[in-house]
Amino acid sequence: MTHTTLPGTAPVPVEGAAPGPPSADACGCPDFVRTIRDTGFSRRGFLAASGLGAAGALTLGSTSAEAATQLTFADAGYTGDTLVVLSFRGGFDGLTAVAPVGDAAYYEARPNIAVPQSRGLKLDARFALHPALAPLLPLFTSGRLAMVHAVGQPNPTRSHFTDMDEMERAAPGSSLRTGWLDRMVGATTTPGPFAATSLASTSAPRSLMGPTVELAMRSLDSFDLAGAWDATEMSRWTKALGALYAGAPAQLAGPANTALSTVGTTTALTSTPYTPAGGAAYPYGALGDALRDAARLIKAGVGLRAVTIDSGNWDMHVNLGRSDGGWMYNQLTEVGKALAAFNTDLGAAGDKVTLVTLSEFGRRVAENGSGGVDHGYGNVSFVMGGGVNGGKVYGTWPGLTPDKLLAGDLNATTDYRIVLGEILEKRCGITAGTVLPGVPTTRLGIARPQS
Repeated sequence: MTHTTLPGTAPVPVEGAAPGPPSADACGCPDFVRTIRDTGFSRRGFLAASGLGAAGALTLGSTSAEAATQLTFADAGYTGDTLVVLSFRGGFDGLTAVAPVGDAAYYEARPNIAVPQSRGLKLDARFALHPALAPLLPLFTSGRLAMVHAVGQPNPTRSHFTDMDEMERAAPGSSLRTGWLDRMVGATTTPGPFAATSLASTSAPRSLMGPTVELAMRSLDSFDLAGAWDATEMSRWTKALGALYAGAPAQLAGPANTALSTVGTTTALTSTPYTPAGGAAYPYGALGDALRDAARLIKAGVGLRAVTIDSGNWDMHVNLGRSDGGWMYNQLTEVGKALAAFNTDLGAAGDKVTLVTLSEFGRRVAENGSGGVDHGYGNVSFVMGGGVNGGKVYGTWPGLTPDKLLAGDLNATTDYRIVLGEILEKRCGITAGTVLPGVPTTRLGIARPQS
């Protein structure tokens, strides 16, 4: 668990508090000051928040009607899309998810695990969607979902750690150490505390690392002040901490007030049960939970600009399974249901949301002797949202015959930064080169400019 101590605090008695000293955790931090439970305001980001003040602050313990009028943090003029980045960690097998059923070499390379033409959900003359992703087919046909195949990054190493680090830095050939989403949010005007948010995690990913404040939470429901076990105690501690920082220097009071107001926002959101809109049914599991929280925050208007969500367990060296069951089938079933529910739940708000999937690398073209596929190169990315020119599989297909492969792998013909750059420009109103140094100037036409 990540602990973030409010700066400059020490245990102080609070009138009417329960008797006995505050409890402390293993690091010696007393409960009421130690953390916003299950969260990760980064230490760097927490200090960087000084000067933000309590814009949009909530008075904890207020009625839900009062809270609703105070919920939104100022967006300071940002009119771009909320960018949701879903990372498939472990090396996603794009050749199974969006199968090249029109390429005969696919079946020669994967005699046991390939998606049969009879079971694939046809997208065009070459590609078919894995049957477990059936909930996404209506989004594709309605134009809200597109794919980019044979996508990858320069200089692949086929190492999980190296390639994911480079993908999230997104600045090959440069000395930049910050993450690309940190630079994206930093390029917008006065981002608030929710602007760069990581869900289903207690630490921000590499893509959010940098000087911009970032927020990480395991879930909305677990995001609160440790030790405040009900609304009365939450109000009591908030008043006490507010009074404690009332005369403090700005470098201390700013982060503290921002943290308290952030908790106030999430407390107001979670004070009543959430019912997804439109009959959306999220699947059980971390991915469905994270996307439901993302939809809830987006619709609440708290100032989200970039959201990261991780989906793991994609490193399928063995027993990948067939198109009607097994490891990959189960994983893709969760993805299909979760993304479809997210789209339904957002409703009209989804017109200002763009979701893109990334993975550090794809898998090798040929199956191995264990019924799986080893680390590869070229991959597929999904792009979903109201501003997407969907209903198409983008990219240049290189083919899967041995002479077209790169050391046995699908060759990547589209730099993933081209996809990100177009989204940044057309949907977020940000010059791609300021976020992605050296990004190629090619564009696919996958996104529509904001009107």
